[in-house]
Amino acid sequence: MREDIENRCVSLAKYIVRTGATVRQAAGEFGISKSSVHKDMHERLRHIHPGLFSEVREILDYHHAVRHLRGGAATKQRWMMIKEKRNGGRSAGL
Repeated sequence: MREDIENRCVSLAKYIVRTGATVRQAAGEFGISKSSVHKDMHERLRHIHPGLFSEVREILDYHHAVRHLRGGAATKQRWMMIKEKRNGGRSAGL
């Protein structure tokens, strides 16, 4: 495997472990696609650095387990903003 890709994998993994970042956040920080982050973390890192792979896997598994909660919260927030705009910035109960 190319050395630059190996270095990117390790850098991504260390970033995820240090910050607890999601795949989307890591992709944005490194300027690469989510698909590249997934491939780097799930396929390449396993062979490059197995110990770091298990740490990253634990974080990514957690994000996978709670993603429906984050999505639900985002939807709720979006609908609350729409409702507020319709009410002219007034609370619905006033």
